[in-house]
Amino acid sequence: MATPTVPSKSSKGWTNNVSLIAATIFFVLIIFQIPLFRVTCRSGVCTTPLHVTSSQLIASEIFPAVVVKGLLYPGAAVNGLIPNMSFPSWDNLLDLYNLTAVKEASAVTDLQRLEVLAGSYFSVAGALVGILKPGRMSMFGTLLIIWGLVKEGILGKPVNSDPSKAVYVYPTMVIALICAFSSVKYDLKKAVRSAPVRSTARPLQGSSKSKLK
Repeated sequence: MATPTVPSKSSKGWTNNVSLIAATIFFVLIIFQIPLFRVTCRSGVCTTPLHVTSSQLIASEIFPAVVVKGLLYPGAAVNGLIPNMSFPSWDNLLDLYNLTAVKEASAVTDLQRLEVLAGSYFSVAGALVGILKPGRMSMFGTLLIIWGLVKEGILGKPVNSDPSKAVYVYPTMVIALICAFSSVKYDLKKAVRSAPVRSTARPLQGSSKSKLK
């Protein structure tokens, strides 16, 4: 009987490298705030999961404002450095993202888009944790965001009569989805490991009769 082939160390290292590279690209997309979608949120219009998460964190005061600023600053610095060759001010960072009056904004906008809100939370957390240990959190968050966008764009829930606030998905969302799936580590040993072979041999009739005597 042929024994199942066991993945070599090189194939295992290749899968680890793929998941690490995918997790790194997903981290860059989230932390540096590459636009993935456009949707209405408490701060106005949000185009990244980090912007959605930050508006909710500021409104609910779960974390201090300095923590939210620390998450927003890398992306704000890149977005300000590329076109204007200047870094944004730390003190005016919340004004830049229209987060100063987010506490007084209505929470109905977020409640109508719970999938996008929850998916943004998971995507940001998965991007941060995935650098150390890639997992399924990024994939789960990305799928939630896509379902929320599909539900609003195709099914029309919630109803939006303003064309300027219509949901929009950027092509970079496809890259984020591929990276989220690729960052998950799959155990090839478990995939090729066959079930234990059961013995199909039956005792001879003569031996069974001798035991009965």
